[in-house]
Amino acid sequence: MPKRRFLLCLLFLSGFHSIFSQAVDIYSRPEHFERSRDYDALHYTLRFRFDEKTKSYWGENTITLASLSDGLSRCVLDAEDFAVTSVLAQEGEQLPFEQTARNLIVDFPRPLAYKEKAIFTVTYSARNPKRGLKFVDASADNPPQINTYSWPEDAHHWFPCYDYPNDKVTSDVLATVPSDYRVLSNGRLVEITEDKAGGSKTFHWTQELPHTAYSIMLAAGPFEVVNDSLGSLPVDYWVYKKDLADAARSFKKTPKMIDFYSRSFGFAYPWAKYDQVCVAGFGGGMEDTTATTLGHGTIHDARADQDFSSDSLVAHELAHQWWGDLITERAWSDIWLSESFATYSEYLFYNHDRGKDEGAVNLLEKKNEYLEEARERYIRPVVFNRYTNPWDIMDGHSYPKGAAILHMLRFILGDGPFFRTLGHFLSKHAFQVVDTHDFMVALKETTGQNLDWFFEEWIYKPGHPVFEVGYMWDEGSKKLRLKISQKQDLTKGIPVYKLPILIGLVTRGINTEQKIWVEKQTEEFEFDLSEKPLLVQFDKGNHLLKEWSFPKSPDELVFQSRNDDVIGRMWAAAELAKYGESRAVLTVLQERALQDQFWAVRRSAVESLASLRNLKLVDFFKQKCRDVNSKVRVAAVRALGDLRRPELAKFFKEKFNRDGSYLVQAETLIALGKCGTKADLSFLRKAAEMKSPRDILKRSVNAARNKLGEIK
Repeated sequence: MPKRRFLLCLLFLSGFHSIFSQAVDIYSRPEHFERSRDYDALHYTLRFRFDEKTKSYWGENTITLASLSDGLSRCVLDAEDFAVTSVLAQEGEQLPFEQTARNLIVDFPRPLAYKEKAIFTVTYSARNPKRGLKFVDASADNPPQINTYSWPEDAHHWFPCYDYPNDKVTSDVLATVPSDYRVLSNGRLVEITEDKAGGSKTFHWTQELPHTAYSIMLAAGPFEVVNDSLGSLPVDYWVYKKDLADAARSFKKTPKMIDFYSRSFGFAYPWAKYDQVCVAGFGGGMEDTTATTLGHGTIHDARADQDFSSDSLVAHELAHQWWGDLITERAWSDIWLSESFATYSEYLFYNHDRGKDEGAVNLLEKKNEYLEEARERYIRPVVFNRYTNPWDIMDGHSYPKGAAILHMLRFILGDGPFFRTLGHFLSKHAFQVVDTHDFMVALKETTGQNLDWFFEEWIYKPGHPVFEVGYMWDEGSKKLRLKISQKQDLTKGIPVYKLPILIGLVTRGINTEQKIWVEKQTEEFEFDLSEKPLLVQFDKGNHLLKEWSFPKSPDELVFQSRNDDVIGRMWAAAELAKYGESRAVLTVLQERALQDQFWAVRRSAVESLASLRNLKLVDFFKQKCRDVNSKVRVAAVRALGDLRRPELAKFFKEKFNRDGSYLVQAETLIALGKCGTKADLSFLRKAAEMKSPRDILKRSVNAARNKLGEIK
C-alpha cells in the first residue's frame, strides 16, 4: 500500500507526559473480521481494449476457481462500476448471471464438489471509469496514459474478482493499445503481437507465482524504459521521455536495495523482474507485484534531491515485494505485517546506505510520527479491526509504531536471531497469507524463545511507556541509585511494560553499560562506581519507543551535548534550552550549532537558541543561514522569522533569491509573512508562480499571505 507521508517533527519529548486524549473515537467504528469465502480463486486471465477518445474500455476475465464447499451452485464475485454483458463457460455455454450494485453472481450448470474446478469468462465494459482504472489526458507535465490502482479493495472496479487479501491467484494480462504505447503489468513479458493494419500492439504479461488481487496492475502509455539489472534479474524504470535525464537520480540504488534486502531478509528476491513506473495523478507508491507504481513526483532535478530524495519511497515500496506481496496479511487488521515491516526496511537500508547517524535520526523521526498521532489523535492496538474503510488504519500505528516495535524486538533478540526469524517466516509462508500469530510461531520455531508477553504489550494493547527517570550519587558508598517510574495512564488500557533497558555510565576515561529489566511501575537500581559519573545514559542506543523525562544539571547536559551519540547530543542540546539564561549555556549551544559534525545536532542547537527569542542572536542566526545543510538553514531562517522584526524582510527576500534549497526558500517565504507588510505581496505572488517539488513554494506563499492577512 502507498507509503504514507506523515509530518516529520523532530520533537524531543523530555518532561512531557501524554494525556492520550482520544480526539478521534476509533472504537465507534464498525468491527471487521476476516472475510469468509466458499471458493478459492486460482487464476485470472485479463484482456483489455481501450478507446481513449471516449474513455471507454472492454474487458474479459477468464476465471479459474475451485470450490471450498460441497455442492457450490453459484459464485459471488466482487464487481462494480462496469456493465457485464455475458458469462461463458469454458465450453462456450452461456451461464446465467445477475449483476447488483456491488457483485456479480454466476450460476453454474451443476453444483461443484469440494475442490472441483470451474473455468468461465466474464465479458464487460465501462465508460468514464472513476475508480480502479483511469484514463489520463496529456498535459504539460505528462503524456496521455492509462493506469490502474487496486489497493485496498479497488481491483473489482476494473475487473470482476474476489477482492480481499486472504486469497491469492496467478494472473495473465493482455492489453491492446496504440502501436506507440508500451504496456507494463505483473510478471514476465510473454510476447508482443502487432496489428499493423489496425495500428495497435497487444502486450501479454504473465504472473506465474500467486499474488493478491490488489497487487494486479496495468500501465499503458508512450513510456521510455531505462534498463538496469542485478545480475540476471531485470530491473527497469518506466518514465516519460522528458524525464530520461533525471530518472537515474531516483532509481539508481534499486539493484543495491534488492541485493541488501535479499541478504538481510534471508530470502532472495522472489519474482521474475522488478519494474518501477511513474504515472500521473498519483502520489506516493503502490507495491504491485514485480511492478511498483509511483507518482510522477518521484523524479526530480538535482536541486530538489538534497531535500526530496526518493530513496526512502523506493526502498519502502521495494520492501513490499517481500512484506505484502510474498507474504500477505490475512485480514486488514494485520496490515502491520506489510506496512510496519516495509517502514522498518526503509530504516534498515537508510542505515546501511548513509551510516548509523543518519539511520538513528531516521528511526527517531519514525518514532515521533507515531508519538504525534498518540498525542493529537488516538492510541490503539497495532492489530486492530475497527474501521469504516481499511484506509482508516493506515496511520502512525500501522507504519512507524510497528517499525519501532520491530526495532525493539531486534534489541531483545539480538541481530542474528531477529534476522533468522524474518528469513524463516518468509520461507515458511512464501506466497501465502499470514497473521500475527504466524509470525509469533515463526519466532518460537527459530529462536526457542516465547515472547508472547512482548506481543501482548506492544501489538495487542495500545500506547507506550512514559518514563520518569532520576538518580542520586552517594559519595560515601560510591553508589549511583537510579529510579525509574512508568507514568503512562493505565486506565486507557496501556500496560506496565516489561522491558530491557541499557544504562550507560561514563566516568573519566571509563565507559560502561549495564542491562536492566523493568517490570514494575516504580523500580530502583544500584550501580557501583569509582567516582561520580560525568554522564548517565538512559536507554543507551535509543532502542525503545518511549516518552521520558530525565532532569539533569547544566554541566552534565553540556558534557552530553559534546560526547554522546547523535541522538543523545540532540536531546542534550534541546534540554539546554531550559538553562538558556546562562551565558555559559548560550556559549555551548552556539558552539554545538557551529561545530558539531552532524547536521541534526546543529539543528537541535539552533532550535534551542530560537526558543529563547533573544534579539542579540540575530547575527548568529544569519550566520547559520549559511550552514552547508539545508535543514539547519531552515531552522535558522525560522528562528529569525519568529523574532518578527520588520527590518528582516529584506534579508528573507535576498535569502530566497540566493539559496539553492527549495525547503529554505519555502521557509524564507513563511518568515516574510511573519515579518513583512502588504508591500511584500508582489514578491510573494511572483514566488508562487515558480515550480517546486510538491508545490512547496506555492503552499508557503499561501501560509505567508495568511499571516499578512490576505487570504485568497
